[in-house]
Amino acid sequence: MKKTKLHISHVTIWISSLILGLLSSVPQLASHQFNPAEAIVNAVLTSSFAVLMWYFNIYILSRKTGHKRQQSISYSGLLRSLLFGLIVMFALAWVQQLILSHINFGPTMLMVEVRGILINLVFYMFLNLLQQNYENQHVNMELECMKGDNLAAQYEMLKQQINPHFLFNSLNTLKAMVETGDEDSVDFILKLSNFYRFTLESRKLDLIHLYEEMEILNAYLFLQRARFDGGFTFTNNLTDRTLKTLVPPFTLQLLIENCIKHNIVSLQHPLQIRLYEDGEYIVVENMLQVKKGEVSSTGVGLKNIGLRYGHLLEKEIEIINDEKFFKVKLPLIYEHYNY
Repeated sequence: MKKTKLHISHVTIWISSLILGLLSSVPQLASHQFNPAEAIVNAVLTSSFAVLMWYFNIYILSRKTGHKRQQSISYSGLLRSLLFGLIVMFALAWVQQLILSHINFGPTMLMVEVRGILINLVFYMFLNLLQQNYENQHVNMELECMKGDNLAAQYEMLKQQINPHFLFNSLNTLKAMVETGDEDSVDFILKLSNFYRFTLESRKLDLIHLYEEMEILNAYLFLQRARFDGGFTFTNNLTDRTLKTLVPPFTLQLLIENCIKHNIVSLQHPLQIRLYEDGEYIVVENMLQVKKGEVSSTGVGLKNIGLRYGHLLEKEIEIINDEKFFKVKLPLIYEHYNY
């Protein structure tokens, strides 16, 4: 942690010192034997002492170094401050004796020394508390920065979590299409190329328009239709108004991927997937026909999406499973209000 420099305004130092000097003369003002010269000298010396102790205490507290922060009072620093204050007050009492030779030096010195100790203690304790407050604020700011950096790093990891199995399966599908002379092989290669181009372009962005997300999804669906050959149906009922809203990149693609991954996809039992609007939500819905022997999902994909919405917008997605349909509801993100 960087050392936090203690800073007190010079105006504060001088004004407070003058006030202390005036307060030290109040008892003399109330005395029946008031001596203006004695009151002025006493005020000037007290103010001078206060100014010196302000700067000395700031100096010794600012020199507090070390990698470990001190949450308690430094008694060695307090002792140095008190010793220095005693010496300074003795010198000022001696100056007062030279100016006002009629006063008794012994009682006067004792009085000013006690006064100096009290002033010094107040200054040191105040500055020590202020220093600790500065350090605590500095630590809190560093913790907030670290927290922000950590969240940003986590979010970057979330954006880059693209299933490597998808590329493996796509290449296997392409191999089979080429071997059988499928006329859609060229289109498949182009869609696969477009999909990864979208990946490279969009992963740097936090939000994209929904119509851009649909381009990614359509490329993905083309690849999956080539792989499963009619094993699922996809219905899109989104309006043009909704297509102008925003969404984190690859959100819909990841949800459709989950539908295909965890359910039976076959010509005998085509998987039905719908994309539609419900109030202020976009809904991805699929008919539940879970694969036999399917191990419980880890939910990494849905956690990914939930974290992205929470990180960017502090909004939550809704997940509904009624044993017949599985739905994921994504809050609509309007460009002019949320981005």
